[in-house]
Amino acid sequence: MTTPFSRIGAKKRAAGVPGDRLPPGQYIPRGWPVLHYGPLPKVDLATWDFKVFGATADGAERRWDWGQVGELPRTEVAADFHCVTKFSVLDNTWTGIPTRAFTELAPPAPDVTHVMVWAEYGYSANMTLADFTSELALFVTHKDGEPISPEHGWPLRLVVPHLYAWKGPKWVRGFEYLREDRRGFWEERGYHNRADPWQEQRYSYQESPGDGPEL
Repeated sequence: MTTPFSRIGAKKRAAGVPGDRLPPGQYIPRGWPVLHYGPLPKVDLATWDFKVFGATADGAERRWDWGQVGELPRTEVAADFHCVTKFSVLDNTWTGIPTRAFTELAPPAPDVTHVMVWAEYGYSANMTLADFTSELALFVTHKDGEPISPEHGWPLRLVVPHLYAWKGPKWVRGFEYLREDRRGFWEERGYHNRADPWQEQRYSYQESPGDGPEL
């Protein structure tokens, strides 16, 4: 099912791009730039697993190995990609597992409001449950028909197209249900807690009361 959308190179002018496609302050690069904090992880699919934990409906955590993840339903989503460093990659076709597939298999407790997504090296990103389960949010394995590379998050990365891309960690290992919001890795280091590119919510000093926990 295809859902209608919502290497660092030189900048390319955004001539002819409709205003409703490019958030304020963004430019279109050549290719898909590679940006991440720290080295590439060494992934062994024989021991790799994906975990859902925290405030689950029954209090139990769930785990899937790579083979079990491969049996989950896949879908395609056409969606743009907006990085807080100001580049946007348009017209991507993402293939992966809808976040809702995991929330259906391991439902949250009724009072869950947020999730914390966890990745290799203890990296984390927080967001509301509504953002996490939005229609276009996927745990991605492929982009434009090709497996994502290790530099871009192989074997699994999260893509939440309506938020800045740091909210979609590379090398994802699971997520935690939260009964109250808690800042993730970059949110503790000065990035905006909400991360809406259309409101240009880049940094914590731009936050309004209620946008997130106190730093």
